[in-house]
Amino acid sequence: QVQLVESGGGPVQPGGSLRLSCAASGDTRSTDSMGWFRQPPGKEREGVAAIFPRGTKIYADSVKGRFTISRDNVQNTLYLQMNILKPEDTAMYYCAAKWGTVANPLKREDYQFWGQGTQVTVSS
Repeated sequence: QVQLVESGGGPVQPGGSLRLSCAASGDTRSTDSMGWFRQPPGKEREGVAAIFPRGTKIYADSVKGRFTISRDNVQNTLYLQMNILKPEDTAMYYCAAKWGTVANPLKREDYQFWGQGTQVTVSS
């Protein structure tokens, strides 16, 4: 099993930045595929960004050019740098992981392990 704990969320003004972190523990492996998802109020959970074991990164169109996913395999930590935040980025953000690769990196069904989420609220 893998345990994931997100942190770094909070309130921010439009145009601001936040960096989310996801600390992984348990049976972590450097071959994990990892991703960030978000769930806006009253909506379905959607994929935001994913990173493959060899470092390839995938982004949802809505965040390209604004968000950056990265990972530190030594610290077993996943990050999401979010810049130029918009009110529509308001959501609960979740970290997800899977041993090995995923066929559909922005689909929640492809991931095995999930964190509890951290809330991001973008408002003036």
